[in-house]
Amino acid sequence: MPADILILSNAPGELATWVKPVVRELRQILGETPDRVSVILSPCPNASGQEAKIALSYPEVDRVQSAEHFFLFLLGGKTAEHWDWHDRGVVVFLGGDQFFAVAIAKRLGYRSVIYAEREARWHRWIDRFGVMRPEIVEAAPPNFAHKLTVVGDLMAEVAAISESPTPQAALPFPLVIGLLPGSKPAKLSQGVPLMLAIAAEIQRQRPQIRFVIPVAPTLDLPILERYADPGHNPIVPLMGGVSAKLVLPDPEIARPYLETADGLQVELWANPIERVPNYALLSRCTLCLTTVGANTAELGSLAVPMVVLLPTQQMDAMRSWNGIPGLLANLPGVGSTFAKLINGWFLKRIGLLAWPNIWAKEEIVPELLGRLQPQKPSLT
Repeated sequence: MPADILILSNAPGELATWVKPVVRELRQILGETPDRVSVILSPCPNASGQEAKIALSYPEVDRVQSAEHFFLFLLGGKTAEHWDWHDRGVVVFLGGDQFFAVAIAKRLGYRSVIYAEREARWHRWIDRFGVMRPEIVEAAPPNFAHKLTVVGDLMAEVAAISESPTPQAALPFPLVIGLLPGSKPAKLSQGVPLMLAIAAEIQRQRPQIRFVIPVAPTLDLPILERYADPGHNPIVPLMGGVSAKLVLPDPEIARPYLETADGLQVELWANPIERVPNYALLSRCTLCLTTVGANTAELGSLAVPMVVLLPTQQMDAMRSWNGIPGLLANLPGVGSTFAKLINGWFLKRIGLLAWPNIWAKEEIVPELLGRLQPQKPSLT
């Protein structure tokens, strides 16, 4: 009898580092069976709007519903395309609110599995949990502990199932610095100009170094260019004042790149087909400048040295908090004021943010926080 596997997810990071490896493994296990793999997305403040397209690009996934239809499904039980459901199935939580797995599994009469990264909830109503760390099992009520199994960190494991590293010939330069400014507007508005300015300073001292941006799967190149243009991004002068233009050469000859007025060229490596991070490129980087997020876990799993940058020039840029802080920060008119207050409070209480540091419980990866500016350190 065929079964449905319904995956609940929400944001591009979860899709790339949780959903992608899980559906690949599922298809290897299921083989040619008629079992279906469906993805239903829930709203997320970090979403880019491209999540449904990304999920649909995964060949292991049979059907996808976008986040805009989520609450109609949650409350009414009907998908936008009136999907049918098999009698047997399982709901797999890979992003969003864990309660969604409880409600949807009960409605469909399916078993439920939650991947818990930091905390497992709803122990009584969930059938099984796959958790990141043993501490999550230890924190569970003793009578439900048998439901929890340590499966490790999906973000750290995803690189192991990605494509083989790119051959040396594909990257003809010996020293490569990767720039990972993020994929969301709040990070890109500061990260793109700051990293371009840092790259310009480094290249003045070491012109043999090359720079690349592994473009986020959800990001189009013309949109990326806007964050390097002071006409569209007023933060550029605050981050070093280095702007850049997008250059699109013949794809048979060269990759697209961002070029500054001083001639710095930053190659743009996009991966539009697989819609996953370019691990082959990242593994060849000598160093990466990055923001916080799943990318720090990926770099850590690939053993790529990194420096994590957290600029604070635009204190109202971060508005993706959960719960009441997120609602206040996104209120029309007054949201900017609330965002500054919330972020100011957060910065005074900030702890370790990069995943390698969280794992190690100490700062093994540099986290640079403040009104960051490109400097001229000695590179000898």
